Amino acid sequence: MKYLLMTYGNQEKWAALSAEEWPAAIAAQEAFNTRYRESGELLGAYGLGDAAVSRLVRREEGLPAVSDGPYLETKEYMASFYLLDCESEERALQIAADMPWADREPVELWPILHESPMAG
Repeated sequence: MKYLLMTYGNQEKWAALSAEEWPAAIAAQEAFNTRYRESGELLGAYGLGDAAVSRLVRREEGLPAVSDGPYLETKEYMASFYLLDCESEERALQIAADMPWADREPVELWPILHESPMAG
């Protein structure tokens, strides 16, 4: 079964980490990524740009209509997402709890119910 892990953050949180803390934080995340890539359970890990550079895209009269950023009701926004393929929900929960930031911030776990088949 596939699962999506999502983490949230904002510029205030990133700025709260000192320059000395960043290398260890990045190393811990890369160790997590490596561990689960090697087990075959992590299919992809993706960090997202700041909400200030995101765009909303709609279609108006058949053409793209682009506007700045998402409509955020909160100070936090999705910071990264991870695609897992695990044998069970229990295993996906174990991996989510192993996320380096999980002791400070919750990690969302969403089951993926449908996947469009790849063209062959």
